[in-house]
Amino acid sequence: MNIKNIDILEIVRLSREAGAIITEVYEQAEEIKVNHKVDNSPLTNADMRSNSHIVAELLRIYPEIPIISEEEEQIAYKERRHWETCWEVDPLDGTKEFIGRSGEFTVNIALIHRGRPIMGVIYAPILELTAWASKGQGAWLLEGPTAYGDFVAGKTEPRRLMSTVPSEGERIRVVASRYHNSPEVKFYLESFTNPEIRLSGSSLKFLSIARGEAHLYPRLAPTMEWDTSAGQAILVEAGGEVLRKDQEDELTYNRENLLNPHFIAYANGMREALGNYLKE
Repeated sequence: MNIKNIDILEIVRLSREAGAIITEVYEQAEEIKVNHKVDNSPLTNADMRSNSHIVAELLRIYPEIPIISEEEEQIAYKERRHWETCWEVDPLDGTKEFIGRSGEFTVNIALIHRGRPIMGVIYAPILELTAWASKGQGAWLLEGPTAYGDFVAGKTEPRRLMSTVPSEGERIRVVASRYHNSPEVKFYLESFTNPEIRLSGSSLKFLSIARGEAHLYPRLAPTMEWDTSAGQAILVEAGGEVLRKDQEDELTYNRENLLNPHFIAYANGMREALGNYLKE
């Protein structure tokens, strides 16, 4: 299939449909059913309902493109290694935030081509944030309860996202996980002078940098590919980067091990300012 024929706005629509399914469960707290996976991470009926809808729709619209989803049985690498293009899906990123009712959870869908995320969509249904990006086409955001409807009706335009460096004398703003911080992150941040630390859930940390609200996201704790691929696609189009901390190479996808290495995500123009902090 020619990936140029893939309509990113179709994926935006799909992410919002999945978000509506999640919201229906979220708004009826008594309907939330929580189980636990082998690794003891939580799994709810909202995760599964969202996943079923996304996978069915992607296979209907783009049947030639295989899917890696958090809630699907994983295909062996001996088969996946031949995939030039695939989807990566996290049908409910931030399940702990969902259970904790913070609203900071998202639907993540990314298109991977030759190991790089070339399209990404993040939708936060409770916060009413819809973000998307396509390679070479920029990163875009709709914000507010009527923004998407107005956009579809041609009444408004999305805001282009561009990450920014701290201005002179401004504290560096660091975004970190509310539930998955590690001693390594604390040690890493000691390298900086009085950083302002903001805790956040799910892939919203990538959006914080893409929106210019934060400058740096060091992730020195486990994540999976589907946690980061959509966020990386958006942040890169907003001028930022996501680098492996051990090698200073771009984080790649559809690897043999779907567990991500530690990485550093940062805003446009920050690499020179960070210097050796990327390596420490």
